[in-house]
Amino acid sequence: MHLSSTARAALPALAALIAAYLLLAYFLVPEMWIFREHRLPHFDSMVTATADDIPGDPINVGLVGSKAQVMGAFAAAGWHAADAITWRSSIDIGLSVVLHRPDSAAPVSPLFYRGRKQDLAFEKAVGNSADQRHHVRFWQTDQSDNYGRPFWFGSVTFDRGVGLSHDTGQITHHIAADVDVERDGLIRDLQAAGQIASTYDIGGVGATMNGRNGGGDSYFTDGFALIGIVRAEPRTGKARANTSR
Repeated sequence: MHLSSTARAALPALAALIAAYLLLAYFLVPEMWIFREHRLPHFDSMVTATADDIPGDPINVGLVGSKAQVMGAFAAAGWHAADAITWRSSIDIGLSVVLHRPDSAAPVSPLFYRGRKQDLAFEKAVGNSADQRHHVRFWQTDQSDNYGRPFWFGSVTFDRGVGLSHDTGQITHHIAADVDVERDGLIRDLQAAGQIASTYDIGGVGATMNGRNGGGDSYFTDGFALIGIVRAEPRTGKARANTSR
C-alpha cells in the first residue's frame, strides 16, 4: 500500500496533533484541576478521587462479608468481576465499544478512596458492548462485624456511554446522573439472588447532594449509602427481594 505525497505530508501534522491532545488531556489539564481543587475546601470524605486527585464518584453502597462471600454473592447475582487493566484488556474494551461486541468483564478505571485504589470491582453488562454497563468498585475498610467479617465501602454507578471527559478531554465512560437508582438496583440484585440477610442506611455524602465526578458528569443523590449484610451461608436458589430499608 503506497501513500500519496499529500498523505505523507499530512502524517507529521497528524502525529503532532495527537501528541498535543495527549499532552493536554492527560498531563496539563489534570494538573490545572489538581491546583483548582487544592484551593477549594477539602471535599467530603465519602467521595472517591481519580488518579489525578480530582473528586470522583460518591460512596453510596456497602457490604459486610468476607472477600470470598462478596465475590460469591456477585457471581450468584449475575455480575462479573472486572478484569485488571492491561494492554490486552484495554484493547478488548476498545474493540467491544467500536465493534459492539460483548465484554462482560471489561476493566474499570481506578478510583481512590482515602488514598487507596479499589480492592474489588464488578459489572453487569447492558446491551452488546462495554459502552453501557452497571458497575461498582469496593474498598475494604479496617472495620468488621462481631464475626470478624470486613466492612466494604462501595461506589456504584451506571456507565451510559463512552466519550471525552468534560473536564480534561480524556477518553472515559460518562455516568447516569441518578446514582441512587444504581445503589438500590445493586442491592436488589443481590437480594433477589438470596445473598443479602438484611440492609440498613448510613450517612453518605450528605442529604440531597448535587455533585460532579472526575469525568465532569453531574450526579444527584439523597446522600445515603445502603449497606447490605451478606449471608454467611449463601442460598442456592432465588429469594424474594427484601425492599425494606
